[in-house]
Amino acid sequence: MIRTSSARRPLAVLGAAVAAAVLSACGTAPAHQGAAAVVGSDRISIAQVQARVAAVRDGADQAGAATDEQPGLAQHAVSDLILGKVVERALADRRLTVSQGEIDRARTADARTVGSEAKLAELLRAKQGVPADAVDGFYRQQIGLVKLAGGQDPGSADGDAAIRKALAAAGTALHIEVNPRYGSWDADRIGLTGSTEDWLPKSGQDA
Repeated sequence: MIRTSSARRPLAVLGAAVAAAVLSACGTAPAHQGAAAVVGSDRISIAQVQARVAAVRDGADQAGAATDEQPGLAQHAVSDLILGKVVERALADRRLTVSQGEIDRARTADARTVGSEAKLAELLRAKQGVPADAVDGFYRQQIGLVKLAGGQDPGSADGDAAIRKALAAAGTALHIEVNPRYGSWDADRIGLTGSTEDWLPKSGQDA
């Protein structure tokens, strides 16, 4: 997690915990035809995953970096897209929202801290696998996680427990199905587990 503004600094702890859960092991349940995942009534298509992976690769190419050494790129994309919907459901269940103004303020503060919007976008791509066109979504998710802590420090044991409880309940309610090539969603661990194939196809192949 990028530790930039003081309001988001506790998320470094939460981010590491969620990332660990996301890249764990074991899974079941096929998703609908042509989908990477089905989250409630929403469908995450394989094309969306491919586009996100391609965007991350394109950003790396522009920065002169290599993505073939980044493990779990496609699985990470699926996990992050699912998590965004789980956070959205958890917020809705509690009648909480994240405004565009909140996103803009957090993003501007972080850009100022690291030097520029371009530098911030590159850090998010390199450290979090976030393509340039998904930066607002990243901030929406992170601010949402802070709100789910219910006023507690999200980096504390109580704050983390409140967030995990909210996400576990939302994930269970959404009846998430995942294409087994990417693994399966564990609502309690709040992440993908397992995968039936290699983590990263080469450029030109399906994600």
